[in-house]
Parts: sequence; C-alpha cells; structure tokens
Amino acid sequence: MEKYRNTIEFEVYGKYALFADPVTRVGGEKSSYHIPTYEALKGIVESIYWKPTLMWIVDAVRVMRPIQTETKGVRPLVYNGGNELAYYTYLKDVCYQVRAHFEFNPNHPELEADRNEHKHHNIAKRMVNRGGRRDIFLGTRDCQAFVEPCTFGEGQSYYDSMPGELSYGFMYHGITYADEAVLPEEKNKMTVNFWRPVMKTGGIIEFIRPEECTEKRFVKEMSVKQFGGQNFSGLKEFTGEEVAD
Repeated sequence: MEKYRNTIEFEVYGKYALFADPVTRVGGEKSSYHIPTYEALKGIVESIYWKPTLMWIVDAVRVMRPIQTETKGVRPLVYNGGNELAYYTYLKDVCYQVRAHFEFNPNHPELEADRNEHKHHNIAKRMVNRGGRRDIFLGTRDCQAFVEPCTFGEGQSYYDSMPGELSYGFMYHGITYADEAVLPEEKNKMTVNFWRPVMKTGGIIEFIRPEECTEKRFVKEMSVKQFGGQNFSGLKEFTGEEVAD
C-alpha cells in the first residue's frame, strides 16, 4: 500500500457506529454495514481538517476490535407529529485505524494561491493531535467518536490471525459531488458510487478511489461553488512560520 508524503494516520473509536445500509432505511429502520463506508471515513477526515482547496482521499482502514452488533429501540424524529418506535442495529465498541492523504482540488482554480502542501499537511497533523476541528461521529450524529494519532498497522487487531480474505459483496462506497468530480462524465453532477470491498488479514480494507468505482448512479445536476475574497479567507490567514516544513 502506497504511503504519500502528505499522509495522515489516526485512530478513531467510540461506543457505537451506524454506517447505514441505504436498503434498510425504508420505513425508518436502519441497520449498519459491518465495516465503515468510504464516505463515513471521509467525513471524519474532513471533520479533522478541511478546506475547499483540498480533496481528501481515504486510502485504507484497519478494523481493530471484533465486529459486534446491537439492536436498540429509538424514537426517530417524525415531522407529522406522530410517535413512532424504530429499531436500529448498531455496531458496538468500535475502533479503526485510518490512513488518508489529500490532493488539490482541480475544480477550484481560483484557490490556486492556497495550494501549499506543507502548510495544509502540517495543520492536518496538528488537528489530528488535537482530536479534530469539528465533532467526530461514526456514521451518524448520535454515535460520538474520538480521534487520536497512531501509526497505521501498529498494535494488535482482532483480525490479525484471520486466514484468507473476507468479501462483503456489493456495497455503498460514497458520493461524488460536483465540487470534487474529476471524470468528464461526472462534471456538474451528483453521483453515488458502489464497490465490492474485501477485508484482508489484519483487518485491513484498502479503498479504491471514487472515480475508480465501476458501478455508479447519477442522481442530479449540480453546480460547483466558486470561492473568492468575500467568502474564503484562507489565502492570507497563515504566516511563513505556519507553512514551514
């Protein structure tokens, strides 16, 4: 697995996680996938540090604790004033190691002056050490989580002695919004991506990039938001000391 020079590595853990399978959302009942989705992990990385100049690419996740589920009765928000009870199936007592790196977003040429790799990498590493800039959660807001720095692959995983590989079949990967679309056919569109993940010995799942997913669904047309001096102050907010390698 390639490690990029602007890679960040961290451990995220919590009491519960809910990486909801879209099929189970009909009728209000939700059931979690057994493993995190690319989109959920990308959301965690962006909660640690994000700017429109960047696109985060999640390279891999390592499952550290045994996969366990727990079903709980919850009262979801009902807009028609009803009082309903639904059953959600969560993952419980979860812990993952994550490796990710960033690339500069080609859809925002107006932010070219902010493309300083050292600056963004150093800030991202500091934010990992501090537990992130925004709230961290595992799939859904009610599954609070915490982030700590780690070295990907170090430490003991429950699946270190797992023989062979475990395939999870057809699974939701994530969403490509117009802001991060790199393929010509995905420009100015919202696209849902699917893939077939495989967990290897050690609990490691290596992700393919969104544009490498061969099974997609185009949802709707979207436009790319443009940033400038009135709505983005990131071009001048750091000194030379901040951007030092």
